[in-house]
Amino acid sequence: MIQIGAKKTLERLDQMLTDAMNGTFEESRYDETELSRLESRWKQYFTASKQSMEQVKKERENLKSLVSDISHQTRTPLSNILLYSQLLQECSADQKERTLVDQILTQTEKLEFLIQSLVKMSRLESDVLEVSPLFQPVFPLVEDAVCELEEKARKKGIQITVEASEEIFAAYDRKWTVEALGNLLDNAVKYSPEGSTVAIEVKAYELYVSINVKDQGIGIKEEEKAQIFGRFYRSDRVQQQDGIGIGLYLAREILQKENGYMKVTSKEGKGSCFSMYLPKSYKTV
Repeated sequence: MIQIGAKKTLERLDQMLTDAMNGTFEESRYDETELSRLESRWKQYFTASKQSMEQVKKERENLKSLVSDISHQTRTPLSNILLYSQLLQECSADQKERTLVDQILTQTEKLEFLIQSLVKMSRLESDVLEVSPLFQPVFPLVEDAVCELEEKARKKGIQITVEASEEIFAAYDRKWTVEALGNLLDNAVKYSPEGSTVAIEVKAYELYVSINVKDQGIGIKEEEKAQIFGRFYRSDRVQQQDGIGIGLYLAREILQKENGYMKVTSKEGKGSCFSMYLPKSYKTV
């Protein structure tokens, strides 16, 4: 009899867990037994959990709306400021006036970059950003990212080399992965000395495709490697450089949403290699 009773108790506990996981848990009865008291407390717990989840969902929707409003409301005024600054720049004959207008233009561009970066970060953290990976060639992705950074590299006399086969395919969202790779290239160009080389190499493995971005820059201290992917982290050595410290954070978050990942190898004073690993197939979790 004891064994039968214990078996029924285990079966009831198993059913309680199953119902809880399915969101259908209800008290089956109430009496003074230990199991009944457990059911009652279990019901209280899941009621509170459900309310908490609903609150989180509501807050996420509010954040999504706020991010959308910020993006929409700031786009027009910033575009107008940029336009007026450019017009003033063209009309100013006095050198002092041109210098002031140049400063306004530069600071406005920085503000626009900051707002757009914060909007992207908010979308990532609130799961507003949705990636749609497709199985496609990797070479066009690299081409797009290089095209965006060519002018900046040319101004520093930096050569960007690419070693990639057009036959290599991976599963990725082109729009957002270009953003991620562009952030890596931007850092490589920004922190590399004039006249150096930034090399991009694409390799195919059994499960992943790696895109390696190698530079000849300042490198990363060993103790900083665990921190560089954090939000707003910037090394003391690059505080005078433009940037707010979310490029690597955004790149890693985008890769994770595609079931990919990132790695870095570096030695202080001898450059760095950032590697993006894109899966060859995509499965939702």
